[in-house]
Amino acid sequence: MFRTVFIGGTAVALLASAFAPSGGAQNALKPTEPVTIKLATVNGSGCRPGTATVAVAPDNTAFTVTYSEYLAKAGKGTQLTDQRKNCQLALDVHIPQGYTYGIATADYRGYANLAKGAFGTQVANYYFQGMSKTAHRKHRINGPKDDNWQVTDRAPVGSVVHKACGDRRNFNINTELRVDAGQANPATTSYIAMDSTDTSITTTYHFSWKKCHK
Repeated sequence: MFRTVFIGGTAVALLASAFAPSGGAQNALKPTEPVTIKLATVNGSGCRPGTATVAVAPDNTAFTVTYSEYLAKAGKGTQLTDQRKNCQLALDVHIPQGYTYGIATADYRGYANLAKGAFGTQVANYYFQGMSKTAHRKHRINGPKDDNWQVTDRAPVGSVVHKACGDRRNFNINTELRVDAGQANPATTSYIAMDSTDTSITTTYHFSWKKCHK
């Protein structure tokens, strides 16, 4: 049922597209030394262990998360548990000494096949371990739709939350996909996906860098 969205092209081209910069201001102070990210924990009905991967842009402007089994569906042939899928990631982010980071924007991409009268919802929040969660960012995608979808969460200027300098805290990302059959024909099945069989469908998180002062 699921369709791969962007067919063709080389892996290099796909990664270059995924890491396209969202603006230079938040990256003017980016470190030149390597940034590494490890998945500390992976939980949720939308991301069994082994079905989520993370990669850092070569220029340290962003990182991506790629899923391989993240899909919610409703309608004919589905169960109640199919209608809501979630994923909770704890990221162990290692950055060069003297820097700290926040997330300025987050770009979510996927594919939706929604019958007329059905709709899908994408929800996300992100926060540093031990700190207050951000407000839920929610996006609704209405049927009829049989195409790619993309939404962006953007922090207002001056409101980006940065990790305290010197702290060792995981960065947590919680996402959710839902499908509601609504008024759709009962004979139809609708779904929304945030997964892919290649590297073209990713969620991209754009860093906001700051230097730590002694």
